[in-house]
Amino acid sequence: MAGDEIMVEAAGRDVRVTSPTKLYFPKRNLTKIDIIDYFLAVSGPVLNALGGRPILLQRFPQGQAGKSFFQKRIPENAPDWLETTTVETVNGTPSRALVLADEAHLVWAVNQGSFVLHAWPYRVPDEFVDELRIDLDPTPGVTFEDVRAAAFLVREEFRELGIEAWVKTSGSKGLHVYVPLADGWNSYDVRGAAVTLARHLSARHPTALTDKWWKEERGQRVFIDFNQNAPHKTVFAAWSVRPRVGAQVSTPITWEELETVDPNTLTVETVPGRVDEQSDPWADMYEQPQVIDDLVAEFNQNLKTIGDAPWPPVYPKQPFEPPRVAPSRAKRSD
Repeated sequence: MAGDEIMVEAAGRDVRVTSPTKLYFPKRNLTKIDIIDYFLAVSGPVLNALGGRPILLQRFPQGQAGKSFFQKRIPENAPDWLETTTVETVNGTPSRALVLADEAHLVWAVNQGSFVLHAWPYRVPDEFVDELRIDLDPTPGVTFEDVRAAAFLVREEFRELGIEAWVKTSGSKGLHVYVPLADGWNSYDVRGAAVTLARHLSARHPTALTDKWWKEERGQRVFIDFNQNAPHKTVFAAWSVRPRVGAQVSTPITWEELETVDPNTLTVETVPGRVDEQSDPWADMYEQPQVIDDLVAEFNQNLKTIGDAPWPPVYPKQPFEPPRVAPSRAKRSD
């Protein structure tokens, strides 16, 4: 019965799981314990990518088909073994976040209804940013084939700069390109590097890619979302499960696989077997930190001439940022 509870052993602990047979993905007949089993089956790759990171939990108490909310603060009644840390939201408010320390923390999170994990770009106790993240976001009319082609253009641009990148599906219609970073960068630096990269790409491939923040300016192109690197910004984490009826997973893949992959086939049911057969495409990614000095330097040099790119509306106004108003509204007010 959905009201039962069981104990799941993970990382040497017995973790209480309530309502293990509750349907989380009704169309796939996947229960809470099925999702826990999925995360345990891929726990090695999950902890490779997310271990030690603060995690923002998006909770779906009634499963994929129900409403969700963000658990910005770990509840006071959480187990005393649960590792947490203090983080800041985009408006500077401190909160207590989960640190994904081991498999037991994964089981605890899923028991809260959190099969969607949003990760900070650093690992505690260090707080230097160790990832540059490029979100390739399709606009209406853009196909996955267009996004696939865009990802290869991003990789080519990085390679010309002497930077290696890795890729994963988003679990939906986009792709995410990641660069592991050497020590020393903060979020402002990394965002600046992403802005510079987006400007390069949109200038070289103006019909396919755009760095335009305002949707009305993007046209039918793939948007290079540089603001995923803004301070205190979390992103949809690798190996997380999208709240889609098919339980698709945001799956790290190789660049060779990207040529033919159908992201809709990468699901809770198929990904564990794939990992068993092919291992983790990101297994050694963090052992190969890349250097982004030139991109950061170019961004800083351009601030007083080109200026900054727009920031999301939840952030305070930034120096050198253009007016935070859509171009069409700005013209009407002139």
